[in-house]
Amino acid sequence: MGMRFSIELSDRDLDFFREALKKSRDAVRHADESEIIEAIGDILAEIKKEGPLPDFVARRIPRLESLIRMLQDDEWALPTDERERLLAMFVYFGDPEDILPDYIPVIGYLDDVIMIELVVRELRHVREAYDDFCDFRDNYDKQFKTGHDPAVRRDRIDRKRQTLHQRMKRRRKSSGKRGSIS
Repeated sequence: MGMRFSIELSDRDLDFFREALKKSRDAVRHADESEIIEAIGDILAEIKKEGPLPDFVARRIPRLESLIRMLQDDEWALPTDERERLLAMFVYFGDPEDILPDYIPVIGYLDDVIMIELVVRELRHVREAYDDFCDFRDNYDKQFKTGHDPAVRRDRIDRKRQTLHQRMKRRRKSSGKRGSIS
C-alpha cells in the first residue's frame, strides 16, 4: 500500500526554483543544443539502467522523452524562447550536484521533479499545440499515403505550425507572465 505525501510550494519557494533554472538557462544560451540533447538522452538511459527508480521519478521519464522529441522535431520548429526553457531544464536535470544531489537515495531527484513540473506547467500551451500539430501531421500523412506532392505537404504543415505557434503566443499572453521563467 502506497502513501501519499504532498507539499505545497509557495510563490517564494517556486521563485527559488525559477532562479536556479534561470542560471541553467544562461548557461545554455550559447551551448550546443545537440550536445545537451545527446547528454540528457545518455543520462535518461543510465537512470533507467540503475535499477528501480522512485515512482514519482519514473512517471516523469516518458514526459522528458516526449519533450526531447518535440525539440528534435524539425517540422515543429519550436521557437527559441521555449527551446531555451527546455534545454535549461535538461541541463538542470542532468546536473548530479543540483539543489538536492541525485545520489541521495529516494529524494535525490525530488528537486528535478519539481523543476520538470514547473517547466511543463509553464509550457502547457506549447505541449497542447505540439500535440495538435502531431495529430494534424499524422492524419494528413494517413490521408495522403502515396503520390502526394511533397511541396503541398510542406506548405500545409508549415501553415498549421504557424497557426499553432500564434495560438501558443496568444494563450501565453492571456494566461499572463506571472511566474514564467524569463
